Amino acid sequence: MKQKFYHILISIVTTFVVAMFFSCDSNFEDIRKIDTTERFPGGIAENFTLIYTDSALIKATLTSPLNEDYSNQKFPFQEFPDGLQVDFFDKEKNKSTVTADYGIIYQATEMSDLRGHVVLLTHDGKKLETSQLYWDQKNQWVFTAEKFTFTNPEDGTIMNGEGIEFSQDFENGRGQVRAYKVDGVKDIDVEEDQEPLPSGEGSEIKE
Repeated sequence: MKQKFYHILISIVTTFVVAMFFSCDSNFEDIRKIDTTERFPGGIAENFTLIYTDSALIKATLTSPLNEDYSNQKFPFQEFPDGLQVDFFDKEKNKSTVTADYGIIYQATEMSDLRGHVVLLTHDGKKLETSQLYWDQKNQWVFTAEKFTFTNPEDGTIMNGEGIEFSQDFENGRGQVRAYKVDGVKDIDVEEDQEPLPSGEGSEIKE
């Protein structure tokens, strides 16, 4: 009788373990499906173009060879793994351009993160080069905390620094750009009574 009870107990335990195994395996598959859904984009678009407007006026256009839409995430974003180009337009419809090797736009915050070889070229020939640049679409503000090189062909200056910020139309109401930890060289002759290039934290570059 004891032996028969022992076999019954073993059968119950075995059945319970097998049931748990298949249940865990099923749960694992469900989790893996969820994980797969979250890791893959909800949509992919080639030759992508996005237009930003304000009061029926075009403020910026974004183009990219590849857009991956991750709207299926808890914190939705759009990714541009093959790079992108953003064209900004000021009130006079002058165009300035930013190119980057990689970009990501967070839809909830309207913040863009541009990385790689980031180059900003203004309509009047000024050039900013850096490894990362943020674009705050909501406040129309552009900034970076990374090292940068700013070239101004109008007065022959090349300026290096770490951290720079300015408005989307490259004016902040005073026609100035705020740069930090700045040093630079001047390619043209400097007169003795001419002030040297700004240096130190919080320098301002005149537009």
